[in-house]
Amino acid sequence: MTTSRTVLVTGGNRGIGYAIARELLAQGHRVAVTARSGEGPEGSLTVRADVTDAASVDQAFTGVEAALGPVEVVVANAGITRDTLLLRMSEDDFTSVVDTNLTGAFRVVKRASKGMLKARFGRIVLISSVVGLYGSAGQVNYSSSKAGLVGMARSLTRELGARNITANVVAPGFIETDMTDELPEAHQAEYLKSIPLGRFASPDEVAKVVAWLAGDDAGYISGAVIPVDGGLGMGH
Repeated sequence: MTTSRTVLVTGGNRGIGYAIARELLAQGHRVAVTARSGEGPEGSLTVRADVTDAASVDQAFTGVEAALGPVEVVVANAGITRDTLLLRMSEDDFTSVVDTNLTGAFRVVKRASKGMLKARFGRIVLISSVVGLYGSAGQVNYSSSKAGLVGMARSLTRELGARNITANVVAPGFIETDMTDELPEAHQAEYLKSIPLGRFASPDEVAKVVAWLAGDDAGYISGAVIPVDGGLGMGH
């Protein structure tokens, strides 16, 4: 039985974030999710937050701490895409994706670390992507933001590890969510051909890996990148 913890999942109102929150609830944790709109799964506390705004993140944490206690596990999942080829990509297309996906994770982790340092315990899980290290045409902004999370987790590990705080990256591959359903069928077929396991993942398959990293059994794992991609990014 895993120790019950207070967990915050950013972007927990849909897709992978929703599945992560649901799995952590099923394992007996006290779970809050941030969302700009919509709600987390039943049994979770939903707080409004925009990860591009530090004051909004601070307010969300204050609300969670008052309701559920200090945040012991943080899952930085909130992310956006603005895919387009490099020459068509505006500076705003680039900076807005980095500000949400990478700087947003920094804001969330910085705020979470205050309570974790005091408690001398913490689990930080950053949701990256196979394209962070594998690359993807039309995703220079997104892949840059997701690659940055790897450097963040490894620096956090060196900085905070002695305080019993771990920081790891989960790198999903092609997952069946609303975001991927919007891709043209030809693209989906193309991706399928490049995945050794020959299928896409369900969000629950990512959620179970995140829940394991958040639990007692993963206490000596830090600075790791764990792919959940059916073998797509091997060696990257």
